[in-house]
Amino acid sequence: MSPRRNRPKGVDPNGRGADDDRPRYGGHQYSESWQGEEYSVRQVAGSGGPGKTYRCPGCDQEIRSSVPHVVAWPEHGGVDDRRHWHKACWNARDRRTSRVQRSRNAPRF
Repeated sequence: MSPRRNRPKGVDPNGRGADDDRPRYGGHQYSESWQGEEYSVRQVAGSGGPGKTYRCPGCDQEIRSSVPHVVAWPEHGGVDDRRHWHKACWNARDRRTSRVQRSRNAPRF
């Protein structure tokens, strides 16, 4: 009797198949149009460990790395153009104001 195979055939150690075109990191990625510009949008599952915190441009609240969220950036933008959004804030971006109301003593992130 042969030993049991732990992985299906054709899958590398990173969990990707030979014909899999998914990005290596992150979740499902798709394209979406907003304000006349195409955006790449990726849903990110939260990681368990301590990590970076991000500032959501929709509600101006922090997003910890353990919280599932959305990363969006213009199709022709670079790494510096990526923004991390709460999923609800990304879905409601047309109903939110573009001006962030901060107090005078609030840090600018």
